[in-house]
Amino acid sequence: MINYDKLKNSLKRLEEQHENYLRIGEKEGFSTLDKEAIKESVIQRFETSYDTLWKHLKKHLEEVVGIPEVPNGPKPIFRMANENNLLDDIEKWFVYAQARIDTSHDYSEEKSKIVLEKISDYLKDSILLFETISNEKWQ
Repeated sequence: MINYDKLKNSLKRLEEQHENYLRIGEKEGFSTLDKEAIKESVIQRFETSYDTLWKHLKKHLEEVVGIPEVPNGPKPIFRMANENNLLDDIEKWFVYAQARIDTSHDYSEEKSKIVLEKISDYLKDSILLFETISNEKWQ
């Protein structure tokens, strides 16, 4: 049986920090450095949740779906998940994969902005996938 707690926790931390980021304009007293730290935290939590998600998805494909040889790496795993009707739009997952690759190589303002714009959709899709593979309702 797969324990999905680590995945759930990583998505919850991303969700919390993303909400904090979205409300940053409403808060007074934050320095530019504070705001930058919150943005960087959202990106790091995205990276962590993305990596945790594809690794849990790999376990799910092996242990629940029963695929004996699941390749290592997110893109082939998302392809297999799509083939097994666990995803609704594989192209979105390739966009998230590229965002993850981009954040590991470049923390420029431009790349950060692009990733931050994708977080809301990523969270929605990741929570739906979490519910699908764990059979748990998101709370």
